[in-house]
Amino acid sequence: MEPLSRRTRRFTFIGVTTGKSAIMRVFPAWAEHLGLGDVEIYGRDFPLHAPPGAYRDAVQAIALDPLELGGLVTTHKIDLFAACREMFDFIDPYAQLCGEVSSLSKRDGLFRAHAKDPISSGRSLDEFVEAGYWGSSGAEVLLFGAGGSSLAISLHLMTARPSEDRPRRIVVVNRSRARLESMCAVHNQLGSDVKVEYVHNSDPLENDRLLGSVPPGSLVVNGTGTGKDSPGSPITDEGVFPERALVWELNYRGELGFLHQAERQVPSRGLVVKDGWRYFVHGWTCVIEEVFEVEMTPEIVGELSDVALGLRSSSSTRDVE
Repeated sequence: MEPLSRRTRRFTFIGVTTGKSAIMRVFPAWAEHLGLGDVEIYGRDFPLHAPPGAYRDAVQAIALDPLELGGLVTTHKIDLFAACREMFDFIDPYAQLCGEVSSLSKRDGLFRAHAKDPISSGRSLDEFVEAGYWGSSGAEVLLFGAGGSSLAISLHLMTARPSEDRPRRIVVVNRSRARLESMCAVHNQLGSDVKVEYVHNSDPLENDRLLGSVPPGSLVVNGTGTGKDSPGSPITDEGVFPERALVWELNYRGELGFLHQAERQVPSRGLVVKDGWRYFVHGWTCVIEEVFEVEMTPEIVGELSDVALGLRSSSSTRDVE
């Protein structure tokens, strides 16, 4: 139990092993850089698929305590939203669409739920996919994985830019059919003109074939946990990326097999290769922007990324959230 005399404002991080996350070192430095004042980050850990009552207790504590400013939710986005949906005064359209919440905030007397992943993935993508790219290149998208990050990326690609500047086709590959069906159900609500193909597959050799089937300049994303939570890659070492492909490894820690496979082909295939570090930064800054009402301009995000990189390189702690 924490002391009843606590008077420090608090920003809550709901995850699985929050104490080992990079953000526990990074947030205090960001708070100082942004001039957020006297505020601490507080981690609340829950096992996967915790009882609904546990989520409701945590959310109620944030909602009722004036010193609780809001929070960020990682692994429990879907389960927490399902357990606590009726507790929010405002639910943003992405949270409604995806059935999940990543940002808890308070404004104008309202307790609010947002799903920020489509925003943070979009900001990350827009840093290396210039305006007009899809319309001029004829490129497509190949997403390995159908989890929350891949869904967020697909939503951005299908809705954020004008119809003439969207990929003509998105191919999503996943080893779980249920995940693909869930993603398809969300996409069907959009009425988008982007064609999406859902491929149920777990064979890396078939993934190699799919890799060779998309045109030059296509975006290829590893949205699986492979290379972070487990060794390996969704493709084999014989897989050949499309010429001039934009390759995005969403992981920024771990073995990163997919990233290294792409890096080896940069000279021969002219690839642009990115890891998931900026996605990590945008994921957090999008929520901080909402909770603290601080505009996250590209300049400020760049400054915060530099601050975080300095702390990341100076620590041997393994980042797991």
